[in-house]
Parts: sequence; structure tokens; C-alpha cells
Amino acid sequence: MIFNSAEFLLFYPIVLLFYFILPKKTKWMWLLAASYFFYMIWNPPLIFLILFTTAVSYISAILMEKSESKAVRRFWLTATLVTSLGVLFFFKYFNFLADSAISLWNLFGGQADDLVLNLILPVGISFYTFQTLSYVIDVYKGSIKAEHHFGWYALFVSFFPQLVAGPIERPENLLPQLKEDHKLEAANAWAGLQKMAVGFFKKIVVADLIAEYVNVVYNNASEATGWGIVIASVLFSVQIYCDFSGYTDIAIGCARVMGIHLMQNFDRPYRARSIKEFWARWHISLSSWFRDYLYIPLGGNRCSKARHYFNLFVVFFVSGLWHGANWTFVLWGSLHGIYQIVGAITKKPREKLYAKLHIKTDSLLFTLWQRFWTFVLVCISWILFRANSISDVGVLISKLVSPWGSLADTLVTLDLNLVAILVTVLSIVILSILDRIGANESIAETGTLSRQYTAGLTALIVAVAWCLLLSVGGASAFIYFQF
Repeated sequence: MIFNSAEFLLFYPIVLLFYFILPKKTKWMWLLAASYFFYMIWNPPLIFLILFTTAVSYISAILMEKSESKAVRRFWLTATLVTSLGVLFFFKYFNFLADSAISLWNLFGGQADDLVLNLILPVGISFYTFQTLSYVIDVYKGSIKAEHHFGWYALFVSFFPQLVAGPIERPENLLPQLKEDHKLEAANAWAGLQKMAVGFFKKIVVADLIAEYVNVVYNNASEATGWGIVIASVLFSVQIYCDFSGYTDIAIGCARVMGIHLMQNFDRPYRARSIKEFWARWHISLSSWFRDYLYIPLGGNRCSKARHYFNLFVVFFVSGLWHGANWTFVLWGSLHGIYQIVGAITKKPREKLYAKLHIKTDSLLFTLWQRFWTFVLVCISWILFRANSISDVGVLISKLVSPWGSLADTLVTLDLNLVAILVTVLSIVILSILDRIGANESIAETGTLSRQYTAGLTALIVAVAWCLLLSVGGASAFIYFQF
């Protein structure tokens, strides 16, 4: 089930109704059943995969907590990591790696038939796998205690708002909240509905509208022009942000109405002044996961410079692989790793140069300059992310370093007429206004509704009206559902 569907518009109110009227001792049962139903709508048999992953991590955590032997604890941690990552590898990467290995073998003169299994990629497997791994690792380190109530833990793994595309929650944040006896509160309901409205606006209006023009270029790489690639890449940067952050807003809003606070996943990433800052603002739950469970265990920056740069590259290489079983994602992650390494190497020389030239690094002009070039670098990386194949990447890059052709002809090819341009720009402007007035910020945290009530009401009405006005055709899936 996806959020922007008729099924969800029926499902969610029913979930809320019974969640608030049922007694505390049965709330978890209802929410767990609803979460499993939410997932099973897509492909019922794959619910057993979630149950298996849940059971393995649940049992291992309890066994680790009970054991006083470090060797035994390490054994159960290793067993869980191998099992959970093995399941993820099999369903997500087996065909990809088998195909790559066979292609490489044939390239060097060998002969091998294709080995492709008819596997269905389970929706959200990367997200809930990482969520269970963070729980098991934290129990192993002694940061948290193991959850002995299987129902509560199963709900932590499968909580429907963030089950299939995050945010990737930490047990210390979500588990205690799931156990509380939440009541319907106006502040939470209003903040949640606002968040959901802005999320739907981002997805239905901005992301889906822009996708039409992006697809024209990226699905026909051989016919694209330089101007078309530039325009499509800039538009894709907006599309993927609105698509993914839109999903996150809806997820956070859904949970917020129930009184549950999920972690923020985005913080205006395109305002970043460097690639390092970009990743502190983009997909925060994933970047912080890699920081805590991969980068720091590898040694972080508390090691030699060479090892530090190696650690950075490994993290972003794995991040690219996490996003999808395609070499385009691996290249995308690797490029961001290179960005990070170059940024770290040139940091001190750049600071010395700024001081020598008397450049005010805190000035508005310099800030805008840094944001512009950071955005350019991110857009270049999005070409790798969006391209359908490695061969398409080669075609797109070759056309970027060749004459770009006619801008006017490109606009005609993209069917970017004046009305389309105005609607697209107006949608982005409305989104920026909603962002600025705080319509997608937390209200309940301030403890009052009065300060933002008018702005919130305006945001809700405008967002819903715009969605109804421009929404056409069937519901489209969110980009990150494939991960």
C-alpha cells in the first residue's frame, strides 16, 4: 500500500479510530495487525520475511543480554549480521552480482550461461533490515536493554508509517513511544495533518509533475541534448527531494497524529555549503546510521589521513550499494566518497587561501557561492543516480562535454511550454513558502497552536487544493520504494 492511494485514505482513518478507542493493553495488537496488513497489501507471502528477520534479531538480542561471555555475545551478533545481511543480499543483490560476474568472465574469454533467479525485491527490505541491525548492535554494546516482549519489538520493526521507506528509526526513540498510552490531542493531530498535507503536495504536485520532463530525457539518453540533460538533472534534484522528503513528511505526520515522534530525515539539503554538510541534511537517518555503525567502527577520523580517506570512501561506496543493485548507484556513492575526500584534503589550503584573499566566509555572497557549487556537484552526481544503466551514463556524460545544441529546440522536445513552466515554478514557489512560514515544522513542540495556526490552515488548504487541481492519473510509487 502506498500513501498516495485510495486504499490508504480508507485504511488510515480506520487505524486511528480503533487506536484511540482501544485500551492500552490491546493498542499494540491493533497497530501490529494494521502494520502487517499495510505491508501484505503489496505481496502477502513476503510478510514471512519480516517475521523471520524480526524473530532472528529478537532471539539473538535476548541471548546476548543473558550471556556474560563476550565470545558468546560476539557469536550471536555475528550470526545475526550474517543471517540478516544474507537475506538482504540474496533478494537484492544475487542477480546483480551473478550477472556482473558472468559478464566479467565472458569478457575474458570464458563461456557461461546467465544465472538469473526469478526473485521479487521485497519492498522496504533495506530499511527494516538496517533498523533491526541497529537494535542488535546496540544490545551487544550494552547501549540498550533487549526488548523481551515480542509484540512490542515486532511493532518496532514493522510500524507502518516508516516500514517501507524510513526514516530508519533507533530503538531508544521509537520503542518507548510505542508503549505509551497515547490519546488524541489537538496539537499532535494538527501538526501531523499539516505535515502530511505538505508531504502529499511535494509528492503529487511537485515530484510527479516534474517526473514527466525528467523521464523524457533519462529514458531516451541517446536522443538527449546537452541542454536537455542539464535541465532534466536540475529538475530531478527537485523531484527526488520532493518525492523522498514528501514520503518522510507523510510518515512523520501519520505517526504524529498518533502522538509518536519519528526522527527528522531532511533539513533543507540544498542549502548546504559543502558536500559534507549536504549529507548532514540529506537522508539523515541513513547517513547517521552509516556514521554510527560503519564509519566510527572503521576508525572514523581518529586514525591516519590515509585510513580516514579510506573510511570515507568505504562508507559512501556501501551507501551507493545500499541504494540499489545497479552499478549506477555504486558509481553515485563512490563519487560522493571522492567529493568527501577531496573536500577533506583541500580544507586547510582553502581556508588559508580565503584568509590570504581576505574573503569573508560568513558573508551572504560567499554563502550563496558555496551553495551554488555544492548544488552543481550534487546535480552531477544525480546523473549517475537517475541513469538507467552504465551505458546510459556514458552517453549522457559524452553529450555534456559536447556542444549542447539549441535550448529552444530542447524546450520543445521536453514539451516545456509556458503553462508547464509556470505551473512547475509556481508549485516550487508554494513549497518554498510553506517551508518558510513553518507549515511543515513541528507545532506541538512549542506547546501552542496560536502562533502558527493561521499559517498552518493556509498551508493545509493551499496544499490540498493544489493536489486536487493537478493530480491526474493513478497513484505513482515513491522513488525510494525500490530500495
